[in-house]
Amino acid sequence: MRYLGIDYGTKRVGVAVSDEGGTMAFPYAILDNSKGLVGEIKTICAHESVETIIIGESVDYKGKPNLVMKEADRFIAELKEVISIPVLSEREFLSTQQARFFQVHRKRVDDSAAAIILQSYLDRKHSKPILETL
Repeated sequence: MRYLGIDYGTKRVGVAVSDEGGTMAFPYAILDNSKGLVGEIKTICAHESVETIIIGESVDYKGKPNLVMKEADRFIAELKEVISIPVLSEREFLSTQQARFFQVHRKRVDDSAAAIILQSYLDRKHSKPILETL
């Protein structure tokens, strides 16, 4: 199963895809946040045979949705209307700063931030509860 990860931003949107087994996330593209964004995401999903979209749920230091989440919620609603695959949220916090830490020589890291969000989801999805490992 292949997944698509999204780091939503008001100017740019980072996109990542997983391998076919749904275990590893890879940076894919940085898209402008424009009127054609949903169409571009739909095209990528079709081209890469994506079965589920994971979008970062951006929160502030108190765990509350930050200002960008209002726009992201509108984007998610539009995405769900146009694309007939599940769209799930993954809580994220400072993913862009984390990507910058590891890629100091790149100007834009939105796609890497999307990969961090997607990898977080994949790791949590594939982890076994502690009691199962005992």
